[in-house]
Amino acid sequence: MKFVVFKNHDEFCLGQYHKQNNSIDHFDTPNGVAKNQGVAYLIGRELPPVVKKISLNEVTLQAPIPRPKRNIFCVGKNYQAHAHEFSKSGFDSSAASGSVPEAPIVFSKLPETVIAHGMPIKMDPSVTTALDYEAELAVIIGQEGRNISTNEALSHVWGYTIVNDVTARDLQGLHSQWLIGKSQDTFCPMGPCAVTANSIDLSDTSIRCWVNDELRQNSNTGLLIFNVPKIIASISNGITLKPGDIIATGTPAGVGIGFKPPKYLQSGDQIRIEIGGIGVLKNSIVEI
Repeated sequence: MKFVVFKNHDEFCLGQYHKQNNSIDHFDTPNGVAKNQGVAYLIGRELPPVVKKISLNEVTLQAPIPRPKRNIFCVGKNYQAHAHEFSKSGFDSSAASGSVPEAPIVFSKLPETVIAHGMPIKMDPSVTTALDYEAELAVIIGQEGRNISTNEALSHVWGYTIVNDVTARDLQGLHSQWLIGKSQDTFCPMGPCAVTANSIDLSDTSIRCWVNDELRQNSNTGLLIFNVPKIIASISNGITLKPGDIIATGTPAGVGIGFKPPKYLQSGDQIRIEIGGIGVLKNSIVEI
């Protein structure tokens, strides 16, 4: 099942998307729920009653969780080919310790970085001149847990969405921690929808990214170094995961910094990310 948060006449709403007729079942939900919780409101609940059906063409999509309650967990260098391209770039000091990590590299992005499908990614040349894209499958946690085992991990997953882990590579290289380079305003496009956990096969789901019309990333979630159960087990080791938490699982090879010379994003560029079973997330670069 696919669920969306959308604006209709300036009101945030929540519903279920049906691809066959490009329509949305507009749910009857309490005021403020769609804006403040997004699809996280559906976790552990029966589906709300449907107010009406509405065409997707009549609404503006919002991020599935417009404002997460906590930082977004992210995993770095989690596809082998990307780990190798990153280590060869010589840009980040962490690459010197080895191209393929022995354990998940976990960092975070601020909740305020989240923007919706179709919204502009803001590029401020006074802050960064090395703007990069990262197509990623993101996990939405559905059940609270701490010290979760790999065998139990998937039972804690409610669903999945797409995230573009936009990165200022110059800031990432400047600071030993990645938060600043990863958490600039608008640096976390998310969407266009969220799907329930049974909607995709984690062992074989395509993930692709185009910049304008050039295919840059073309991989499969089956190639993750640390799979979703291992990621959940690692992050929850002493940290309680809560319903609505988001985990971006890492990006495959083909990011801008991996090219020689690097292919960084420029004003007017359009980034299109497609993950099988979820959909397509599109955003453009706008210089401010």
